[in-house]
Formats: sequence, C-alpha cells, structure tokens
Amino acid sequence: MKTGRKKHPGRLVRPQATLGIIGGSGLYELEALKNRREMTVATPFGRPSGKIVLGQLEGRSVAFLARHGPGHLLLPSEINYRANIFALKKLGVERILSVSAVGIMRDDIAPGHVVLPDQFYDLTHARDHTFFGRGVVAHVGMADPVCAVLSEVVASAGASIGATVHRGGVYLCMEGPQFSTRAESRIHRGWGAEGQVAVIGMTNATEVKLAREAEICYVTLALATDYDCWHETEADVTVDQVLRVMHNNVNLSKRLIQAAVARMPSAPRDCPCATALQYAIVTTPSRIPQKTRTALAPIIGKYIGAKASGEC
Repeated sequence: MKTGRKKHPGRLVRPQATLGIIGGSGLYELEALKNRREMTVATPFGRPSGKIVLGQLEGRSVAFLARHGPGHLLLPSEINYRANIFALKKLGVERILSVSAVGIMRDDIAPGHVVLPDQFYDLTHARDHTFFGRGVVAHVGMADPVCAVLSEVVASAGASIGATVHRGGVYLCMEGPQFSTRAESRIHRGWGAEGQVAVIGMTNATEVKLAREAEICYVTLALATDYDCWHETEADVTVDQVLRVMHNNVNLSKRLIQAAVARMPSAPRDCPCATALQYAIVTTPSRIPQKTRTALAPIIGKYIGAKASGEC
C-alpha cells in the first residue's frame, strides 16, 4: 500500500511542453503529434476540459487540449477555463495557440479566412476569469492582450500555406450559447470605429485574461465560419452552415498550426507577457495565506515563495 503525503494540485511538475494548443469547435485532436501520450493534470480549480495530449510536433514538445472536451460536451460557459490554463502552466507551457470558430463582423472577411485579433471586448458575465482572490490580489495589464511576437509567427505561417489572414481587430466575446439576435448583431457591428469589431465568439476573452495572469503568451487563430445575422445578402447563421464551413476550417487550422510550430522561436522570451505579474501583485506577501501560496505556486512562485517569511 502506498504511503506518504498526497500531492497538492498546485504543486509544480517536471516541465512537459513549452507550447500549448487549445482546440476549439471541430478541432478535437492533432493527428500529426508524434510520441503521443495522455496526462491527467490536477489543478486547484478542478478538472480541465479533458486529458492533456502531449507529443512532438515539428520537433517541439506540445501540449494539446480540446477546449470543449472530447466529443464537444461543454457549453462555452461550462468550460473550466481556470483549470485549462492552470494545467498548461503547470506542464511548463509558455506560449498558447488558441483555435476558435467565430462569426464575421466585417465585409472584408469571408468564411474560411483566418483572423488574428489583437484586442478583446468581454460581454460575458457567468464565468470565472481570474486566478486571484482567496487572500491575494493582483491587477495585470491588459492594454495589449495578444503577444505581438506570437501573432507575427502565426501571420508568417499563414502566408506560407496560402491562407487568407487578417491581422488585428476586436474579438467580441459573448456569453452564448445562443447566437446573436439581429438587433444585437447590428449593434455589435456598429460599435466603435468602422471595422473595429472583426469577429464574434464565445470563449477567447476569458482565456486571454487567464493566460496573461499566468504569464503565458497567447494568440487567437479565429476561423471565420459565418456572418452572424447582420449581413443583408447572406443567410442568417445556422448550426448546419457553421458545421459545413468548420470542416474545411479545421483542416486549414491543422496546417496552420504545424507551420506556426515550425517557426516558433527557441530563444528565451523577452516579450512583456513573460513578466506580466512582476509588479501586479499588490497584497503584502506575508499576509497571503499559505494555502493560497501553495495552490498558486506555478503562477506566483517566482515572485512570492511557496512559504511566507518566517515560516518553516
């Protein structure tokens, strides 16, 4: 019979991968991964969407996670975003390529195109979107939520495979799971300067906030499927329409991911994402509860030790 202390879900493990890939609607596996193995990762925030699939892609160690779970079991608001990002951080992930199906909000974008948003507007209200609380307060900067280095890598990869890639624009994140009403769609399209809102989705604003708190570089590969319901000459969005376009988009996303991984920098990161928490934690270190220190060790450990000053 095994004895000894039970491992804490926040305790660090030996690094397994530096690159994480989060698959969205339709992207539930990466067949190109070599030396595949599955890992169940415990977190202080509960279970991730599923097991993490580890393997080699273009000579790089990769961790893949299907956002909605195997077989697409989870609504956008049911996804345990904190567990997903924490699990990837715990495995050593420093960069995330996040694939997501989105609706189109601009005339120059068409189904099958790839959008790399550089901003997010969060309309969600029913999900946890921070690792902090429980005795520790931090305020990370989100002015530029997407890693510019990572975005450049993906844009270059897209050009290399002949994809139509749009850089920049706002990803509007709605709660879902219903699609927009026509009134909502038209209002969303009209917000801000002309063309500012590029796409609409239901997941990525939550992820990008948590990735920044975890000091992980993040970029969204937004795969355009439909025109929501604002377009006067295109049919209103339906699930069967989305699924038809999604099949082609998934094949494109796999090629794009492979090309991006091949171009991924190998040098240590020098982007602001890597030090996002350096001045963000405002709680006096000695007042942070030991339980919280231990739980958040993979995230705050390099700034605040696992044990408080004076503790043994």
